[in-house]
Amino acid sequence: MKLATAAYSMDVLTSWAQYEDKISRWVSEAVGQGAGLLLFPEYGAMELATLAGLDVAGDLEASLHAVSERVPDADDLHARLAREHKVHICAASAPVFAGGARPVNRARFFAPSGAMIHQDKQIMTKFERDPWDVVPGDPLRIIDTALGRVGILICYDSEFPLLGRALKDVDILLVPSCTEALAGYWRVRIGAMARALENQCVAVMASTVGDCRWSEAVDENTGAGGIFGPPDLGFPSTGVLAEGALNVPGWTFAEIAEDAVARVRRDGVVANRTHWEEQDARDLVITSVSLR
Repeated sequence: MKLATAAYSMDVLTSWAQYEDKISRWVSEAVGQGAGLLLFPEYGAMELATLAGLDVAGDLEASLHAVSERVPDADDLHARLAREHKVHICAASAPVFAGGARPVNRARFFAPSGAMIHQDKQIMTKFERDPWDVVPGDPLRIIDTALGRVGILICYDSEFPLLGRALKDVDILLVPSCTEALAGYWRVRIGAMARALENQCVAVMASTVGDCRWSEAVDENTGAGGIFGPPDLGFPSTGVLAEGALNVPGWTFAEIAEDAVARVRRDGVVANRTHWEEQDARDLVITSVSLR
């Protein structure tokens, strides 16, 4: 299977047709390279706020509502593209008012049939907590697909090993991200690589890139696409299957053997996923000893 992950730059949109053309073009490009699963980044949908005008896009609270109102149309578009191209697509996450007073950060995953399942972010960053007031949503899910079992940890979630452990049975872990600074990009990348090591799976990271001065929410973006695996049997010694150039928009691709994850879990030099439980069997109480 071939995976595609985006380093995605957001635009000021003047019409819905412009957005439709943009997403269609991105999908067509990845499909043209043979990709069967496409990952867009966290909060890449914030550009939808510009359809309501730059005054709305520049107002944090108004932009959250403006994007949420456009998500159903964006979902229809992604579902149609998934059906037309017969691919799996994880759309860029968006703030969604899902019946509550405050929005969740929601990624939506589309099957080649056009069927959709969503995944909400679990743990909010400081900025999401205040001033965004974005809240945790529905729990983690394992999505059974023709490409294997897929899980999604949105950005900051990838930095928490117990969330990753909850998805230990996935073959492909999607990590859509949106990071302002280089340090943020590396935190998420290190988290994604650690989860690939622990769970002996493939982790796919997408990023927003470029400046969006029209937005208080996503004004600066640093990142790159990356695809990682455990540095073990059948994978590169570095664990890096593919990495894009920093802050350069476009797709990053990697081809993975269908049995790669099953093989490394069965025959790898180490067995982190299986041996994880041995931590629970050991006495982890640490005694403080002074050498003064």
